[in-house]
Formats: sequence, structure tokens, C-alpha cells
Amino acid sequence: MAKPKQKIIITCAVTGAIHTPSMSPHLPVTADEIAEAAIGAAQAGAAILHLHARDPQTGKPSQDPALFKPFLERIKAETNAVINITTGGSPHMTVEERMRPATTFKPEVASLNMGSMNFGLFPMLDRFQNFEHEWEREHLANSRSLIFRNTYQDIETILKIGNDNGTRFEFECYDISHLYNLAHFVDRGLVQSPPFIQSVFGILGGIGPHPEDLMHMRRTADRLFGDNYEWSILGAGRNQIPLATIGAAMGSNVRVGLEDSLWIGPGQLAESNRQQVERIRLIAEALNLEIATPDEARQKLGLKGGGQVAF
Repeated sequence: MAKPKQKIIITCAVTGAIHTPSMSPHLPVTADEIAEAAIGAAQAGAAILHLHARDPQTGKPSQDPALFKPFLERIKAETNAVINITTGGSPHMTVEERMRPATTFKPEVASLNMGSMNFGLFPMLDRFQNFEHEWEREHLANSRSLIFRNTYQDIETILKIGNDNGTRFEFECYDISHLYNLAHFVDRGLVQSPPFIQSVFGILGGIGPHPEDLMHMRRTADRLFGDNYEWSILGAGRNQIPLATIGAAMGSNVRVGLEDSLWIGPGQLAESNRQQVERIRLIAEALNLEIATPDEARQKLGLKGGGQVAF
């Protein structure tokens, strides 16, 4: 009997706190734009939609639940996708501020950064000089002295809130130490199995984007968690598609989207999140992999189901 094809989960990070609206005209900002972008990504094959909100006037990242509500309701009405709400928000926010939307809406999945770190965005000032809003330049420049706080107490607080709400987590691991932090919480019984590990490569302050870095993360995760975890690859910027391809060939799930990279090719801005999903789907299917549906992703990750959220 032929062995069934492996199915991989595509996550699409629709908009986020790294890039600013002046960097790309295609970055969704308003609730309607975020909803349209997310729905297009789901139609292209993204099983999970990772979502941030922005102030519709300035494009500044916001954790105001009132800004999330319109696009959450529309996405839920028009797709079957798993919705993943950020608890990262922005490195400039307090933990209490970052938790507001996930606490309010009780999603199936929320992101959770697994350690404090330097989070250097300031090199983008060398590539982008013209900004519509002054906050954009300050956002990048201030990262020279920024520590993105994710203490053990912060992580424990977020885990307990999520566990009480039936929310599972996308554990964003930017470095090897973050895997060890995750193992600590697994050992304490605060993390349900299998953990969904999002390995993040190419952010200044975290692990680099070399294929050997990817291999090191995989070997360490295998040693700490055995085969009892779901692995996913997030390559920042130009590393998005190359690292996702390597990871998929090794059996990982993948994450793409305009939060992580504005590009579809060298010097070529992606015109939509859908375009990036279509690109990685084409590559995955060329590798003889099948794309998981939202319900298949729910089964793999042990999620509570779209009917159990508060939106």
C-alpha cells in the first residue's frame, strides 16, 4: 500500500508590528483590508491566519479589541480558517496590553514569544528613508535600545489565561534558549501536547537564517521533545521562501505572510498575502506534499474548534 502523502499546515501572518505602512502599499491596515487579505490567504490554502490589528488612520500596531472585532467576525463568517491572535502585539507594548485581544476573544490559537530578547529593527532604516508617519521612523530607531520583554512570569501568565480559555499556542522560538524555555513549561504541565513550535529565523537579536541554524533548531527540538511536537518554519524577509522550502522538505509546517516578509522575489514587493501562500503551496506540492485543511490543522494541533471562540 502506498504511503499517504504528508500534509503540512500553512500559516499566513497577515499584518504585524515589524513593517510599517510606508514600506509597502500592499500591507493591509484597515479592518476591511485585513479581512480581505486574510480571506484571500485562506482561499489560497492557509489553514491558520495569524492576525494583528492597526490603527486605521496611522497604521500603528494596536491591541485595542475594538479594532480586531470587525475583521475577526468577517473572517470567521467567510472562511473556515483557524484564527490565531497575537499576544506579541509590539515589542513597545506592556504584557497586559498585548493580552487584551486574546483574553477578549478566546481564539483557538494565540502566539506566544518564548523569551526576552533584543529585537533589532533599526537596520531597516538603511533601506527605507521616506515615512508618512513619524512613529514609523521612531519605531525602527527605538529598537536600538529595546528589550522585547517575555519573562518567565509573563509567559506563565499568558499560558494560564490561554489554558483557562481553551486557547492553544503557536510558540514563537527565536533562539535555542527559547526551546529550553518551552521545555521548562512542558515539564511543569502548563503546555498541552503536542506543542506547536514556530522556529523564527533572521530577526536581529535571534538565531540567524543560515540552513545550519535551521538544522540546529531542529536537532535541539528533537532532543527536547522527541516526536511529540509540531514544527513550523518562519524565515524573516528574504529568507521566507528559502527556509520554508528547506523546512517543508524536512517535514515541517510553514509560515508566510506580509508580517514576516514584504517580498516575493529579489527587489519585488509581494502584492498580497495570497501571493506568498500560493508560492509556498506551489513549492510544497512540487515536493509531493499535501496542504492541510483548517479542520486537519485542528486535528493535528488538538484545537477546540471554531465554534468555541468568543467572536
